[in-house]
Amino acid sequence: MLLTPFNIFSAPQVRRPVRPERRTHTTPQPVTVAPDSAAADALPDTILLNAPVNLPAAVVEDQITTTDSAVIITPVDTVPIVDSPELELFDPSTIADSLPDQSRRVFIPDPTRAVWLSALCPGLGQIYNRRYWKLPIVVGAFMGLGYGASWNNTMLADYTRAYYDLMDNDPSTNSYMDFFPPTTDESSLNRKWLEQTLKRRKDYFRRNRDLCIIGMVGMYLLSIVDAYVDASLTNFDISPDLAMRISPTILRDNLSSRPSIGLYWAFTF
Repeated sequence: MLLTPFNIFSAPQVRRPVRPERRTHTTPQPVTVAPDSAAADALPDTILLNAPVNLPAAVVEDQITTTDSAVIITPVDTVPIVDSPELELFDPSTIADSLPDQSRRVFIPDPTRAVWLSALCPGLGQIYNRRYWKLPIVVGAFMGLGYGASWNNTMLADYTRAYYDLMDNDPSTNSYMDFFPPTTDESSLNRKWLEQTLKRRKDYFRRNRDLCIIGMVGMYLLSIVDAYVDASLTNFDISPDLAMRISPTILRDNLSSRPSIGLYWAFTF
């Protein structure tokens, strides 16, 4: 539907208010129409874009002037409507593509909710942010570090028991012999060397177990931070003007009087 603009100029004369008499009938004020608007009366004031137009047709811009006793309508401009396929205002097939899909909602994650979900279980924040490709990384890191901590703790328990059995001087407790082949004679072993070896291995596995636990705690905190940052920067606008410019330059060294030639890198964002 085409809307017709109007310029309305009102110039009423200032008069003192007069109280009308009772039981009197007022006659309607005449409406004076300019002679040039006679041809515009036969033209439609609304033209539908999807309906055929009965020619002749035009869009008329009128100017309305009011006085005390008349309303004057004067045509200002007239735009004729031509029935020609070359003058199509738009392609109807492009309307559906240009209109936004009201049924599709834009997902905007909440950073606070992402943090709480990731703190509840590592990986839930990444699922909430719809970053599904990060889930195998988080789960794989926890599984690897958890397996490493469990294996090193088992080895630590074995070497700790063997070390204590060696130091208690009880012949019935010799679990340290489980690290040697069955044909090994206990009396042929150097107890000083065995004591240092067991202690060194015990400390080694304890260190690796502690590092795996620290890594699990760090991965837990990293997943929370990643979920918060990812949710906060979901609608971050990245400028398309990112560019890098490389040009040769002369570098001056304070230790040497001779300048050197290098490359100058400049990033624009």
